[in-house]
Amino acid sequence: MPVEATGGLETVAVRVPDHPVALALLASFGGGVTAPSANRFGSVSPTTANDVRAELGDAVDFVLDGGSCEVGVESTIVDATGDAPTILRPGGVTREDLEAVLGRPLAVPATSSIRVPGQHPSHYAPRARVVLVEPEKVIAEAELAQELGHQVGVFLPVSFAGAPVKAHAVVTVPGSMAAYARGLYGFLRELDQRGCDLIVASLPVEEGLGLAIANRLRRAAGPRPTV
Repeated sequence: MPVEATGGLETVAVRVPDHPVALALLASFGGGVTAPSANRFGSVSPTTANDVRAELGDAVDFVLDGGSCEVGVESTIVDATGDAPTILRPGGVTREDLEAVLGRPLAVPATSSIRVPGQHPSHYAPRARVVLVEPEKVIAEAELAQELGHQVGVFLPVSFAGAPVKAHAVVTVPGSMAAYARGLYGFLRELDQRGCDLIVASLPVEEGLGLAIANRLRRAAGPRPTV
């Protein structure tokens, strides 16, 4: 296996895309693609061609536009090198889906000796700092931060939809986990673009796609390197 595919490691992840444009690209030359993600290290993942252009600019010559990402969060990474498969990165294929196929429970360890994308303490992060609190504390935390001089963006839980919030910008997250996963990175980018320096959010129930969403929010809220 070429080092470009393994990154110098002893393992490699392989996936088959479920998108007609990506499949047509692969079929056109009869091979696979080894490539990094279409975003700067640690920053919010792109879910549209415009996001890629905004992120990478002239660093790339062409952007193949197949439309907005249908799932939103990245792929699920499964470690199949040991006696029991484990999920190294929750993603679009849920733990429940995999367990139904494999007929056994799958662990989701917080850390792994195998290096995979998305394991850095700060990842998928917007420019604004992300703070995670319990759902019932989101409004109070946001309003306090706004009073202290922050430009606060709020991920308002759907259970509080319509509630007045004294904040710079408010996004009411969808009640559907599929819609939330599809829109997550767009919401983070929107609050960045609206000038927020702090985002207050809460974690969803960690079932189904909620597990992947919670993983991405924790990484977005992770400690950032000091300059």
